Amino acid sequence: MNPIQHSVRLGVRRGWLETRQNLTNAEDLFNIFLFPALFVIAMFFMRNAKLPGTEFSLGAATVPSVLGASIVFSGMLGMAGVLAVEREDGTLLRAKATPNGMFGYLVGKVVTVSAGTVIGILLVLIPSLFLFDGIAPGGLTSWLGLLWVLALGLLATLPIGAIFGSLTANARSIGLIMLPTTGLGAISGIFYPITALPEWLQYIGQVFPMYWLGLGMRSALLPDSTVLVEIGHSWRTWETLGVLAAWAVIGLTLAPVVLRRMARRESGSSVAARREKAMQRIG
Repeated sequence: MNPIQHSVRLGVRRGWLETRQNLTNAEDLFNIFLFPALFVIAMFFMRNAKLPGTEFSLGAATVPSVLGASIVFSGMLGMAGVLAVEREDGTLLRAKATPNGMFGYLVGKVVTVSAGTVIGILLVLIPSLFLFDGIAPGGLTSWLGLLWVLALGLLATLPIGAIFGSLTANARSIGLIMLPTTGLGAISGIFYPITALPEWLQYIGQVFPMYWLGLGMRSALLPDSTVLVEIGHSWRTWETLGVLAAWAVIGLTLAPVVLRRMARRESGSSVAARREKAMQRIG
């Protein structure tokens, strides 16, 4: 086994261990269940509303949109938050000190964040299947569609999250990323069709992955009758594939460069300086 394979193996093992620890810690479990529960409750109260121009439940139509948005919030922001926190507490510096340590560390974080994202999606999807009718009408085809959107969505968002986590000065700066991301959710057709928005906002929403992740999930999990509320009355599958693939290429191209530069700047003195500033704020 060469060093890279060994690092991948250790990274995967570390990722699964961290996932197991998260599932046995009360605080982590609360965080894992909180937002899926809030989303399910919100969609439950929307169940009697109708998707404009159809007889389909707005609550059921919102389910796949929320699943797509979860990939951005849990995947991208999750990766950014983990890197920012562990950069500040010196974990990255310790990983850097071992052969291929940064590579193995990143593999582990990809496994942990991806597992957390999948768990969050299941916590929304499983109860929704019992609460709403008409989800996944295509059977196996619907589930295969969900899987390819999920896989490509993680590939498109995790590297971007790693870039944000590397560029932030400290963990508190993640809030500056979360605010515009939340605003982006409002114009990405998550809780209401994007076609109800002004045309210029529709164009902005279509630049970013969240809209396309929601659209891809809707195309997989909703009946064809609901396509009437989409732009151009089409699921635009090839466009979804192209935009998400483009974001994946951008992220995978830039992330290694940014991560290497961040790793080179890490030192014992920089970690100590950040720790001292944190203590001053606490004091």
